[in-house]
Amino acid sequence: MTISPCPAQPAFVAPVGDRWPDLPRVPRGVRAVAGRPVVMALFGHAVRRLALRVELPEGRLLGGSAHHPQAPRLILHDPDAFAARIAATGLIGFGEAYMAGDWSAPDPAAVLTVLAAQIDRLVPVPLQALRSLVLPRRPARTRAGRDGARSNAAHHYDLSNDFFALFLDETMTYSSALFEVLEPAPVWAELAGAQARKIDRLLDSAAVGPGSSVLEIGTGWGELAIRAARRGATVRSITLSAEQQQLARRRVTEAGLADRVSIELLDYRDIDGHYDAVVSVEMIEAVGYDYLPGYLTTLERALAPSGRIALQVITMPHDRMRATRRTHTWIQKYIFPGGFLPSEELLAQLLSTHTGLEIVDRLSLGQHYAHTLRLWDARFTAAADRVGALGFDEVFRRMWRLYLAYSEAGFRSGYLDTWQMVLRHRGTRGAPTGAAVSR
Repeated sequence: MTISPCPAQPAFVAPVGDRWPDLPRVPRGVRAVAGRPVVMALFGHAVRRLALRVELPEGRLLGGSAHHPQAPRLILHDPDAFAARIAATGLIGFGEAYMAGDWSAPDPAAVLTVLAAQIDRLVPVPLQALRSLVLPRRPARTRAGRDGARSNAAHHYDLSNDFFALFLDETMTYSSALFEVLEPAPVWAELAGAQARKIDRLLDSAAVGPGSSVLEIGTGWGELAIRAARRGATVRSITLSAEQQQLARRRVTEAGLADRVSIELLDYRDIDGHYDAVVSVEMIEAVGYDYLPGYLTTLERALAPSGRIALQVITMPHDRMRATRRTHTWIQKYIFPGGFLPSEELLAQLLSTHTGLEIVDRLSLGQHYAHTLRLWDARFTAAADRVGALGFDEVFRRMWRLYLAYSEAGFRSGYLDTWQMVLRHRGTRGAPTGAAVSR
């Protein structure tokens, strides 16, 4: 363990209240107290192999790049609280430590990218086997049945349309964009066009055009439905978010397309009818592991015989998915209750076992998502005062910044990916899809 002097860092103290019941008190249970020195030992062992500069109180330094001031900086303001939270609840504690101000970083995404790239090696393999015994289990209330799905959607998407408008572009599109080029790094002025390019590729892949009947599962704020209707399609879009439905309907009306687009508050399990195209962008992540077979059979049932399904799906590695599918995570506790990221392998298995659908085209957008999130994070950070004026306190702002940085790091490191996938009934032929398989 390398220890060197560095300037002392002032402690950050975040205001906490009834909204954040697990933050005011540092865990003091047996697991937290006994595990604290173990966590710090494991942390010190892990970071000395990483390209990080970890700054501790009283001028100490850790990390494989401790003497390189330009390396990503992780600043530990309260190592004891940091370690106790992690000992008590694992990565939930790591996130809560950031929310409470136990640690900070000038560039959280850079720090988290380094950590995400080595996620399988941060904890020794023998200790990884104890995951199911020591980490919290997912609360039953967040299971994405009918009631749970509506509650989960409201937790995230009904925060405030004005809030999301502060960091999204004018298309109000909350999913990965598809940039024309990634070098040099895309800038904000390119984002709206890249979102349109992403949507148009999905619509092209599903052969959406004049006279097409389109089912959209997960409305967002209506941009895809609007673009499909402008092609001459008739669109039925469903959502579980009352806030999104309200704004999406208004945007559709302002676009003069209310006669072509209907937006309903409806669970995907209640879909009826057959459609030439079924399109769903980053909604499958809210379905939950146990409900995925039913979701995929719903897609199959809704698709006309010669139709196409165009999905945009966030995925994670199969082994990590299997290891974490039953545990409770920081993202699930604070950002997406009930959320679950499938693997490509799982989707292929379930499609083969439960449906007559096949994947005929796919395109990776993982690095495009990293840049999308980078632009959102910069916009969100610049709008901090306006976020506060909407009633979101400092703890919330730190939480949201960590969420955006955490997500960017997942894609930038390659730990997460996003795929546009095109499906059809097995054995059918028809209109060409968007592009060849690509990474």
